[in-house]
Formats: sequence, C-alpha cells, structure tokens
Amino acid sequence: MAERSTAAVDVADTSGEEPPTAKAGKATDDGAKAEKVSGGENDAAGTAEGRAEAIEAQPPELHSGHKLARRYRLEECVTRLDGFSSWRAVDEKLRRAVGVHILPAEHPRARPVLSAARSSALLGDPRFVQVLDAVEENDLVYVVHEWLPDATELTTVLANGPLEPHDAYQLVSQVSQAMAAAHREGLSHLRITPGSVLRTESGQYRIRGLAVMAALRGITCEHPQRTDTEAIGALLYAALTQRWPYENDAHGLTGLPKGVGLIAPDQVRAGVHRGLSELAMRALINDGATASRQEPPCTTPEELAAAVAAMPRIRPPETAFATPPPYQRTGYQQGSHRQASAHSGPSVRQTQSVATPPPPLQSRTGRALKWSVSALLIAALGLGSWQLADTLLKRENDQDKTQNSQPQQGSKKKPAKPLSIAGATEFSPLGEAFSEDKASAAADGDPSTAWVTKRFKGWPNFGNLPNRKDGSGIVIDLGSAKDVAGVQVSMYRPGQTAEVLAAAPSASNPTSLSDFSQRLSKSSKAGDKLTVKPDKPVKTRYLLIHITELPSDGEADWFRGGISDVKVTG
Repeated sequence: MAERSTAAVDVADTSGEEPPTAKAGKATDDGAKAEKVSGGENDAAGTAEGRAEAIEAQPPELHSGHKLARRYRLEECVTRLDGFSSWRAVDEKLRRAVGVHILPAEHPRARPVLSAARSSALLGDPRFVQVLDAVEENDLVYVVHEWLPDATELTTVLANGPLEPHDAYQLVSQVSQAMAAAHREGLSHLRITPGSVLRTESGQYRIRGLAVMAALRGITCEHPQRTDTEAIGALLYAALTQRWPYENDAHGLTGLPKGVGLIAPDQVRAGVHRGLSELAMRALINDGATASRQEPPCTTPEELAAAVAAMPRIRPPETAFATPPPYQRTGYQQGSHRQASAHSGPSVRQTQSVATPPPPLQSRTGRALKWSVSALLIAALGLGSWQLADTLLKRENDQDKTQNSQPQQGSKKKPAKPLSIAGATEFSPLGEAFSEDKASAAADGDPSTAWVTKRFKGWPNFGNLPNRKDGSGIVIDLGSAKDVAGVQVSMYRPGQTAEVLAAAPSASNPTSLSDFSQRLSKSSKAGDKLTVKPDKPVKTRYLLIHITELPSDGEADWFRGGISDVKVTG
C-alpha cells in the first residue's frame, strides 16, 4: 500500500479532533454543528432526515483493487461518510494517480454532485484541483479529480507555525483571485478551510473541492460570496496567528478565548503585519458593519482581491547566508616550521645576507646584443603590420566584388502585407452545413466571434459518420488569384487536427476536397493558433482551413471544434 498523500481530496471536516483519512468502514463525524459559517448556510448532513436518507443509500461493497470503467483501480479509502466514499486510485490508461468520490446513484446528493462536478470541470482554472471525469455508471456516480502528491495541506503547514508575511500575502492574494474568477462563472465553494487549500513545492496555492465539496455535504447558502469571503479571511487570520478566529478549536488550531470576541491578529500575536491584520478583519466582519479602523468590509472575493492588490507589495525575506568561521592560519603559515628549523640549526643562518643580483650588461658586447634584439623586434612589427593591411585590403575587394555580382532586385525583400478576404463559406462536402450563417465570423477580424461545429459523441473525427469522412472547415475567398505568403488561424479550441490547402489559380467555386490540390501545411494537431508560412508564395484565390479531428468539449466523450479568425498575408 502506497503512502497516503496530503493532496487527497477530503470532504470530512476534522474540526481538530480526528484525521480526515479515516479507515475504510469507519464513518467520521463532519463536525458541521460545531463550526460557524455565515451567510445563511444550510447543511443537509446536519439534519436527521438527510443523514437517514444518506445511510439508506449505502454504496456497494468496494475494496482495494476494484476497477471503475475498467480503467480506475481503487487503491485506498481516504474518507467514508454519509453514504459516499473518497478513494486514492490509479488511472491505468494514463498511468497516473487520481482521486475518486463514489456515491450510489440513488443517493439523495448524487445528482447535485454530478452537476457540480461537471460545472467545475468547465471552469478549467489551474488554481483549482481539476475535475477529470464525472460519470454515472452501474448504479454508481463517481467523480474523478487530480491527485497532487507534491502538495501539502495548509493544515499541515500551519501546524509548524504561522506563515511569514510574504507567504500570508501570497495565500490571500491567490485564493481571493481564484474564488473571484469562480464566482464570475456562477460557482462557489462554501467549504474553504485549511484542509481544502494545498501549497505546492513551488509556493503556489491550489483549492480543491470547488462546488463538489458543498454538494457532497448537501450545503446550500443564501449569500455564497459573503460566505467564501469570510472563509478566506479565516484562512488569513490562521496564517498570521496560528489561531482559529472562532471560540471552537478546529483544523488542528486553537480557538480564541471564550467571551472575548473577535480581536485583530496583531493583538493576538506580536510582529503581525499591520496591513494583513486589517485585511483579515475586513474579510471576517463583512456583514455590512464597519471595522474598528474605519475600513469598509470586503463582502465578495473580488472586493477582497482588489483590497490585496491595493496594498503595498510585501517582498519575500532576503536569503540569510551563514557567516563563515574566522580564517585559521596553520602553524606552517605562522612561521612555526621556520622557527623550529631556526632553533635546530646554527644561528648564522638567521643573519645570512641575500645574494646581490648580477649587474646589467654594460660591456660593448652587451650593448651590441641589446641593439640587435631591438632591431629584430622593430622588423618583426613592421612585417606583421604590412601583412595585416594586405589581408584587410583583399577582404574589402572580395566583398565589393560579391556585392557587385548580386542583382539589385534581390537586395530588398518585399515585406508581407495583409490580404483582404472577400468571403468565407463552410466546407461540408458530403453533408449539411453545421452553421453556414456563422462562417463569416471566422474572417471578420474579431477573435471573439467564431464558426463552431456541432457536438459529436464518442468520436473525435466528426462522429465517424460517412457523410463527414472528409472533415469540415472554412473556405476563404480572396476575390481573385493572389500570391499567398502566410496564413494565421485562431482556433476556437486548442487540440484540433487541421491543415491548410489551396485551390489552383484557375479554380472557380471549389466544393470538394480534391479541388484543393496545393498543400500549404501538413495535417497536425494545432494549439490556440495555426501559423503557416510556405517556402515561396502560392498563387491561389481559394484557401481551405481543413479540420479532420475535433478536441474534447470538456465533457466526457463529447467533441467540438471551430475557427475564430483567419488572417492571410501576401
């Protein structure tokens, strides 16, 4: 059995008492009643009726080694709670570790969990632990998500002490910006705790359980933005003080003294950054009241992110280098060896005089030798200078001949200029068009508009349909035959397999794939952009951006593609 990773997605609230990685077969108490959450939250797991329904919908007996969809092999049960379980598993197809939440299909929360997982997967923000798959199969509903073995829970990080001001600043900045982006897409978390935030080895923070964690626990809320903002404020408070900002102990942290109320972090612990302390209070006191220092409260993650951005940037601490020990001179360097030899030898050696160097050559022969050497050096310098000048002159003459031999017309290369596009039509040689009325959006110069295909299930090559075997795409009409030096295509979604073809200069209204006989690029998988520059200009009137394979649409077994914009240069 492999060692448990702290990056497992855990949906049980430990409240500082029992570790979330409960053994299989043992239910852990989520402690929802003991935790304060603002905003009118309703936790279905806390009611007797909801818990009874969840217990009745027990999942089938699962064990290590069980496979889902003949692909995901369960390895270790991380959490078992209220009729669902969370596992560490292995994706045998891609050979990587993943996490899996499993519920019976008749579980009262199965449908909300499935919907929340699919909505979270569409966000695609790398600051969240990504949902990889959400499936209903064989009376089971399971959600597959990323597993980050190199990440550490914030609970574990805070167990070692409060964070440095720069680390706390990065925490609140990254988490608030991520949640602001999620709320703009209509998604909320409602369960942001130190156990749902991970820190990677590179210092980045990842949030797990977006929308899914609340759905698994049956949590609803009247003011989700305020609830998530207060939760981020609680994270910042804990990061600055290593204390939980409520009276109850939770997440391995000691709560505040009872009866004292909420006090600022810089009054709980000495040395806390003043600006971050005020920011934590503005996020925690966000029900419309004014904080003690007359700063307006932050009621949404976007307001909190703006308040963080308005703060003076907190720089990371300078690296402290250890002072090297003082240099110790050896006995030999201090002269002990010489002193020892002096003691052992006769005293005459200490007063021995240094030999006088011989006088310079002052005789007639010496003067003649000096003049001879000087003459030879002058002759050598003159010869070297003459040879260097001769070499430089020859090189200049060769360059002049080369420049004169080149034609004047080839000295200047014409710069590429954009070519106007007369029209764009959808390429559908064997079947009905997807959206012919949107074809012009691919050549209107606005990347925000696009021509998009239909959604195909099960096959990326247009559903493997006979009437789609030649693929699809956009035909660009330049109005007349022109020299094409380059084509740049903005793809609607990365991962499409595409190529660029051109019709003969004399072609008129080409409609079949065989009409485009000139190949400008090979068929390959493109990213956000497809850039084509042929070795020499190609004369044509009609260009075909030919798509043969579609990327995933963000939902399992569904595929879709399209083209946002096309630019042609001559």
